[in-house]
Amino acid sequence: MPAISVRMRTGVALLASVAGLTAMGAVAPATASAATPQQIAARIVPANQLASFSKIISHESSWRVTATNPSSGAYGLGQALPASKMASAGADWRTSATTQIKWAYNYMNSRYGSPNAAWAFWSAHHWY
Repeated sequence: MPAISVRMRTGVALLASVAGLTAMGAVAPATASAATPQQIAARIVPANQLASFSKIISHESSWRVTATNPSSGAYGLGQALPASKMASAGADWRTSATTQIKWAYNYMNSRYGSPNAAWAFWSAHHWY
């Protein structure tokens, strides 16, 4: 095979790669976009519990990973108090939505039996 033909194919493959094209002609994402906390929760929390989980997190932190209650010091998506309790789910608990969601889901299960039961409690008391 002539060297020019090999160089041409290599050059075309390189250009296609840079453009985000695959050999099949499909477009691949140029950069991976980060999943939102809501998307992460949808992967962790069972579908039949997700609405309740989402309501609690929305009320507690507005889905902000670094949400901090200025009076109590509760922190994160699930407003853990003390915040360091979330270290049981991962060392990156201060900044990781995944770690915080895992912790909050486990907390709801262990304390209330499920996110649905936690939401029932939250609805009656406005805290959980």
